[in-house]
Amino acid sequence: MKTIVIDPVTRIEGHAKITISLNEEGKVDDAKIHVTQFRGFEKFCEGRMYSEMPALTARTCGICPVSHVIASTKAIDEILAVTPPQAGVNIRKIINLAQILQSHTLNFFHLSSPDFIYGFDAPKEDRNIFKMMQTHPQMARDGINLRAFGQKIIEELGGKRIHPTGVVPGGAAHKIELSQKEVILAQIPDMLKIAQGALEFFKTNLHKFQKEIDSFAAFPSLFMALTNKDKTLEHYDGTLCFMDSDGNIIKDTIEPRDYKEFIGEAVEEDSYLKSPYYKPLGYPQGMYRVGPLARLNIASTCGTPLADEELKKFKTLNGGKPVLNSFYYHYARLIEIIYTIEKIEELLNDEETMSENVKATSSVSKTKGVGCSEAPRGTLFHEYHVTKDGVITEVNLIIATGNNNLAMNAGVKQVALAFVDSENITDGALNRVEAVIRCFDPCLSCSTHALGILSSKIEIVDHNKKIVKVIDRS
Repeated sequence: MKTIVIDPVTRIEGHAKITISLNEEGKVDDAKIHVTQFRGFEKFCEGRMYSEMPALTARTCGICPVSHVIASTKAIDEILAVTPPQAGVNIRKIINLAQILQSHTLNFFHLSSPDFIYGFDAPKEDRNIFKMMQTHPQMARDGINLRAFGQKIIEELGGKRIHPTGVVPGGAAHKIELSQKEVILAQIPDMLKIAQGALEFFKTNLHKFQKEIDSFAAFPSLFMALTNKDKTLEHYDGTLCFMDSDGNIIKDTIEPRDYKEFIGEAVEEDSYLKSPYYKPLGYPQGMYRVGPLARLNIASTCGTPLADEELKKFKTLNGGKPVLNSFYYHYARLIEIIYTIEKIEELLNDEETMSENVKATSSVSKTKGVGCSEAPRGTLFHEYHVTKDGVITEVNLIIATGNNNLAMNAGVKQVALAFVDSENITDGALNRVEAVIRCFDPCLSCSTHALGILSSKIEIVDHNKKIVKVIDRS
């Protein structure tokens, strides 16, 4: 037996390693991703006031803090029994769309594009954004500008670019000023041009990666996302929907507050990342995927013209059935970028958005609240229990990346089986094993709140960096 360890997994958010076990014949026996960091927000939020939760949980991440603020404030809205005014809802939606835009842009341009430009077998020193800046400077600039557009919207409407304070229980903290609206709208044409160019680049180069498309977590699974009654693409409102790999809706119109009736949470011994599953099918048979691939598989339309045109093409990839190849997460992500730009423009031109009535107020009316929204990486849940005085007694978080955990592990094994054996332990082969994780765009800092048992080794060194003691824990 032989074990190959990839540590750390690169070009992702957070810390993880991959182990690949080879049998006596030198073939892959198993492969797993181990998330090696622990955050613990579920426990250390206990005892705090409910009003602190948006600011606290936003600190889970610096890339997608808006998702946590949105889910957190929606949970508190339920505890307070308030309905935010439409202007407040629209401002929340715009800020959330801006975050999805900037996060998707980061994954595609900065983390994944080097593989598409130089190939998975290129020298590792070339597979990065700095090499892109030398050989493809315009593409690098486009990625920077598109991401800056999303971040600037968050800063303008949310108060801060990271950990915004403008999304509050009951709605939004401030109305949108006309000058802010005009500045954002003026940039829309250029941003759409960049997004459409990136999608065209991706589609033009797809033929180079057929083996990766066929083996990067390409298997039947369930898919879950928020959706509306008409199955229009949704990121803020709606109910939960589960679809099977043949396109059949196996359960929909699930109210987010009832998520525990359908989603179970398993904990593995070798990872701090939870493994959620669809309860009616059990663990691990109830594996499902979330995020842009799941959202576009479930949605019948996007609801905006340019995104709808691309969605029709996306739907033909598997003959009208759900797209099962996780390599196409990148395709779906690019379509969502186009959608977010169009939707931001639509919401800014909605008369309700400019209203001064952006916030409703109340006090604690319920002792439990569940907030659910679509984060860049998939469906996010925040559940809070409070005393009548508003003190947090229990928190449960199901993070988008955690929803994909079972699928990521299955994908790692599938890619390892396709590209790795004792005669082929090359950098390119191992890069492909990492790259399947990048398809899911995991945000591991967000998602590691389960108290698993992780083997670890601590090395204590002196001032000369000489190891003086080693502590093993298993």
